[in-house]
Amino acid sequence: MCEYCNCQAIPAIETLTREHDDALDHMRAATEALDDGDLQRLQNSCSALLALLGPHTAVEEQALFPPLQVDFPDYMNDLCREHAVVTAALSEATSTSARTGGWEQRLAAALRLLREHIRKEQDGVFPVALSTFTTAQWEQLEHVRERLEAAPIGGPRREEIVSA
Repeated sequence: MCEYCNCQAIPAIETLTREHDDALDHMRAATEALDDGDLQRLQNSCSALLALLGPHTAVEEQALFPPLQVDFPDYMNDLCREHAVVTAALSEATSTSARTGGWEQRLAAALRLLREHIRKEQDGVFPVALSTFTTAQWEQLEHVRERLEAAPIGGPRREEIVSA
């Protein structure tokens, strides 16, 4: 996606971009499984996507978005709401007991939303961060990522990461 501003030269952005690429692969697999009616493959793809997006979203919401919140509060709030919509639809798709009528349509809409969401981040948020973040802000982003990677399997609750 984004290649015009060289933001991927920043390791933190390169990692987030790689995760976006992985998410797009899982999204394609989920969409194909949904179209084929293959519920097991769909559940596997959605589970993999949730596992990927959990720490990815935490890094964004705890370290990437907050510095941009001052100048772009509505935009950052919208991105966080989109995270919640996608997570809810994926969670519903992975839990047969939680599925309610229309879950397939909600999932399909969430996957389309996620594709657009990734474009917004790569073509908007990442270049703005590249041009505005201080060294301390990049270090904070890396620190959040390190805490997430060091977390035990199952990971800490979000508030544990924020307060650490």
